[in-house]
Amino acid sequence: MWRFFRRLFAKKEQQHQPESDLMKYLIIGLGNMGVEYERTRHNIGFDVLDEIARQENVQFKADQLGDIAMFRHRGRTVYLLKPSTYMNLSGKAVRYWVQKLKINQNHWLTVVDEFQFEMGVIKLQKKGSSGGHNGLKSVENLMQSSSYPRLRIGIGHNFYRGQQVDYVLGKWTDEEWMDMQSVIESACDAIRSFVAIGLDRTMNQFNKKNSVE
Repeated sequence: MWRFFRRLFAKKEQQHQPESDLMKYLIIGLGNMGVEYERTRHNIGFDVLDEIARQENVQFKADQLGDIAMFRHRGRTVYLLKPSTYMNLSGKAVRYWVQKLKINQNHWLTVVDEFQFEMGVIKLQKKGSSGGHNGLKSVENLMQSSSYPRLRIGIGHNFYRGQQVDYVLGKWTDEEWMDMQSVIESACDAIRSFVAIGLDRTMNQFNKKNSVE
Protein backbone atom coordinates (compact mmCIF):
# COMPACT_ATOMS: atom_id res chain seq x y z
CA MET A 1 0.00 0.00 0.00
CA TRP A 2 2.82 2.41 0.84
CA ARG A 3 4.41 1.75 -2.54
CA PHE A 4 1.14 2.71 -4.24
CA PHE A 5 0.91 6.04 -2.41
CA ARG A 6 4.59 6.74 -3.04
CA ARG A 7 4.14 6.21 -6.79
CA LEU A 8 0.96 8.30 -6.76
CA PHE A 9 2.72 11.13 -4.92
CA ALA A 10 5.71 11.00 -7.31
CA LYS A 11 3.38 11.14 -10.31
CA LYS A 12 1.51 14.16 -8.97
CA GLU A 13 4.79 15.87 -8.12
CA GLN A 14 6.00 15.33 -11.69
CA GLN A 15 2.76 16.69 -13.12
CA HIS A 16 3.16 19.89 -11.09
CA GLN A 17 6.84 20.27 -11.95
CA PRO A 18 7.44 23.81 -13.26
CA GLU A 19 8.31 24.15 -16.92
CA SER A 20 11.69 25.67 -16.07
CA ASP A 21 12.74 22.30 -14.63
CA LEU A 22 11.82 20.31 -17.73
CA MET A 23 14.35 19.37 -20.38
CA LYS A 24 13.88 22.09 -22.97
CA TYR A 25 15.60 22.59 -26.30
CA LEU A 26 15.56 25.46 -28.79
CA ILE A 27 16.25 24.87 -32.48
CA ILE A 28 16.88 28.03 -34.49
CA GLY A 29 16.70 28.03 -38.27
CA LEU A 30 18.45 31.02 -39.82
CA GLY A 31 16.93 32.72 -42.85
CA ASN A 32 15.05 35.73 -44.15
CA MET A 33 11.31 36.30 -43.86
CA GLY A 34 9.29 37.10 -47.00
CA VAL A 35 8.09 35.33 -50.12
CA GLU A 36 11.01 36.71 -52.13
CA TYR A 37 13.39 34.60 -50.03
CA GLU A 38 11.47 31.34 -50.23
CA ARG A 39 13.45 28.41 -51.68
CA THR A 40 16.69 30.40 -51.66
CA ARG A 41 19.92 28.70 -50.57
CA HIS A 42 20.36 31.12 -47.66
CA ASN A 43 17.00 29.98 -46.22
CA ILE A 44 17.81 26.31 -45.78
CA GLY A 45 17.55 26.78 -41.99
CA PHE A 46 13.92 27.87 -42.40
CA ASP A 47 13.26 24.96 -44.77
CA VAL A 48 14.54 22.41 -42.25
CA LEU A 49 12.36 23.83 -39.48
CA ASP A 50 9.33 23.95 -41.78
CA GLU A 51 9.82 20.27 -42.57
CA ILE A 52 10.22 19.10 -38.98
CA ALA A 53 7.17 21.16 -38.01
CA ARG A 54 5.22 19.44 -40.80
CA GLN A 55 6.41 16.02 -39.64
CA GLU A 56 5.42 16.80 -36.05
CA ASN A 57 2.10 18.32 -37.16
CA VAL A 58 2.67 21.66 -35.42
CA GLN A 59 2.14 25.20 -36.67
CA PHE A 60 4.34 28.25 -36.34
CA LYS A 61 2.84 31.31 -34.68
CA ALA A 62 4.14 34.86 -34.98
CA ASP A 63 5.67 36.03 -31.71
CA GLN A 64 8.33 38.41 -30.44
CA LEU A 65 11.22 38.61 -32.93
CA GLY A 66 10.19 35.47 -34.77
CA ASP A 67 7.82 32.62 -35.55
CA ILE A 68 7.72 29.91 -32.88
CA ALA A 69 6.43 26.34 -32.70
CA MET A 70 6.69 23.60 -30.08
CA PHE A 71 6.48 19.82 -29.89
CA ARG A 72 7.48 17.02 -27.53
CA HIS A 73 10.12 14.40 -28.33
CA ARG A 74 11.32 11.63 -26.01
CA GLY A 75 10.06 13.49 -22.96
CA ARG A 76 11.75 16.75 -24.01
CA THR A 77 10.09 20.01 -24.97
CA VAL A 78 11.42 21.23 -28.32
CA TYR A 79 10.91 24.82 -29.48
CA LEU A 80 11.43 25.81 -33.11
CA LEU A 81 12.34 29.41 -33.91
CA LYS A 82 12.47 31.22 -37.24
CA PRO A 83 13.77 34.74 -36.49
CA SER A 84 11.88 37.61 -38.13
CA THR A 85 14.85 39.96 -37.70
CA TYR A 86 16.38 39.05 -41.07
CA MET A 87 19.66 37.18 -41.26
CA ASN A 88 22.03 39.99 -40.23
CA LEU A 89 20.23 40.52 -36.89
CA SER A 90 19.53 36.88 -36.03
CA GLY A 91 21.33 37.24 -32.72
CA LYS A 92 18.59 39.50 -31.35
CA ALA A 93 15.99 36.76 -31.67
CA VAL A 94 18.33 34.05 -30.40
CA ARG A 95 19.27 36.03 -27.29
CA TYR A 96 15.65 36.93 -26.54
CA TRP A 97 14.31 33.36 -26.77
CA VAL A 98 17.24 31.67 -25.05
CA GLN A 99 16.73 34.00 -22.10
CA LYS A 100 12.93 33.90 -22.16
CA LEU A 101 12.73 30.11 -22.28
CA LYS A 102 15.72 29.66 -19.94
CA ILE A 103 17.46 27.28 -22.35
CA ASN A 104 20.63 25.62 -21.08
CA GLN A 105 23.84 26.54 -22.88
CA ASN A 106 24.16 23.30 -24.84
CA HIS A 107 20.44 22.87 -25.47
CA TRP A 108 20.07 25.33 -28.33
CA LEU A 109 21.09 24.54 -31.87
CA THR A 110 21.44 26.84 -34.87
CA VAL A 111 20.67 25.46 -38.35
CA VAL A 112 22.49 27.35 -41.08
CA ASP A 113 23.56 27.23 -44.72
CA GLU A 114 27.24 26.68 -45.54
CA PHE A 115 28.62 27.49 -49.00
CA GLN A 116 32.05 26.10 -48.07
CA PHE A 117 30.54 22.59 -48.09
CA GLU A 118 29.49 20.62 -51.12
CA MET A 119 25.76 20.56 -51.69
CA GLY A 120 24.12 18.08 -49.34
CA VAL A 121 26.90 17.74 -46.75
CA ILE A 122 25.68 18.21 -43.18
CA LYS A 123 27.93 18.71 -40.18
CA LEU A 124 27.25 19.25 -36.49
CA GLN A 125 29.72 21.31 -34.49
CA LYS A 126 30.05 22.21 -30.81
CA LYS A 127 31.57 25.58 -31.62
CA GLY A 128 33.42 27.48 -34.33
CA SER A 129 33.89 30.79 -36.04
CA SER A 130 31.19 32.49 -38.07
CA GLY A 131 33.15 31.80 -41.24
CA GLY A 132 31.90 35.09 -42.62
CA HIS A 133 28.25 34.07 -42.26
CA ASN A 134 26.34 37.18 -41.18
CA GLY A 135 23.72 35.22 -39.25
CA LEU A 136 26.30 33.36 -37.18
CA LYS A 137 28.26 36.56 -36.74
CA SER A 138 25.21 38.25 -35.24
CA VAL A 139 24.55 35.30 -32.92
CA GLU A 140 28.18 35.28 -31.81
CA ASN A 141 28.20 39.02 -31.13
CA LEU A 142 24.93 39.12 -29.18
CA MET A 143 25.52 35.90 -27.24
CA GLN A 144 29.15 36.92 -26.67
CA SER A 145 30.37 33.43 -27.49
CA SER A 146 31.22 31.19 -30.42
CA SER A 147 30.83 28.07 -28.26
CA TYR A 148 27.34 27.01 -29.22
CA PRO A 149 26.11 24.02 -31.27
CA ARG A 150 25.36 24.55 -34.94
CA LEU A 151 24.18 22.32 -37.78
CA ARG A 152 25.80 23.43 -41.04
CA ILE A 153 24.17 22.35 -44.29
CA GLY A 154 26.15 22.47 -47.50
CA ILE A 155 24.65 24.50 -50.33
CA GLY A 156 27.61 24.20 -52.68
CA HIS A 157 29.85 26.90 -54.12
CA ASN A 158 29.10 27.00 -57.82
CA PHE A 159 29.83 30.69 -58.27
CA TYR A 160 32.64 32.88 -59.51
CA ARG A 161 34.66 35.26 -57.36
CA GLY A 162 32.53 38.20 -56.23
CA GLN A 163 29.23 36.40 -56.86
CA GLN A 164 28.80 34.88 -53.40
CA VAL A 165 25.90 37.11 -52.34
CA ASP A 166 23.95 36.49 -55.54
CA TYR A 167 24.54 32.77 -55.19
CA VAL A 168 23.42 32.31 -51.58
CA LEU A 169 20.39 34.56 -52.12
CA GLY A 170 19.57 32.78 -55.37
CA LYS A 171 16.83 30.18 -55.65
CA TRP A 172 17.41 26.46 -56.02
CA THR A 173 16.75 24.99 -59.44
CA ASP A 174 13.88 22.51 -59.51
CA GLU A 175 16.36 19.63 -59.77
CA GLU A 176 18.47 20.93 -56.88
CA TRP A 177 15.40 21.44 -54.73
CA MET A 178 14.28 17.84 -55.30
CA ASP A 179 17.76 16.59 -54.43
CA MET A 180 17.83 18.65 -51.24
CA GLN A 181 14.68 17.02 -49.85
CA SER A 182 16.61 14.00 -48.57
CA VAL A 183 19.20 16.35 -47.06
CA ILE A 184 16.47 18.29 -45.25
CA GLU A 185 15.03 15.03 -43.90
CA SER A 186 18.50 14.00 -42.67
CA ALA A 187 18.81 17.35 -40.92
CA CYS A 188 15.46 16.77 -39.20
CA ASP A 189 16.69 13.36 -38.04
CA ALA A 190 19.88 14.97 -36.72
CA ILE A 191 17.83 17.51 -34.75
CA ARG A 192 15.75 14.78 -33.10
CA SER A 193 18.92 12.87 -32.32
CA PHE A 194 20.50 15.98 -30.79
CA VAL A 195 17.48 16.31 -28.51
CA ALA A 196 17.27 12.62 -27.62
CA ILE A 197 20.88 11.46 -27.20
CA GLY A 198 22.97 14.63 -27.11
CA LEU A 199 25.46 16.41 -29.30
CA ASP A 200 28.47 14.08 -29.10
CA ARG A 201 26.66 10.91 -30.08
CA THR A 202 24.74 12.74 -32.79
CA MET A 203 27.97 14.16 -34.22
CA ASN A 204 29.42 10.64 -34.44
CA GLN A 205 26.34 9.44 -36.27
CA PHE A 206 25.67 12.28 -38.71
CA ASN A 207 29.03 13.91 -39.46
CA LYS A 208 29.66 12.03 -42.65
CA LYS A 209 29.80 13.25 -46.20
CA ASN A 210 26.50 12.68 -48.03
CA SER A 211 26.81 15.15 -50.88
CA VAL A 212 24.23 15.14 -53.63
CA GLU A 213 25.56 13.75 -56.88
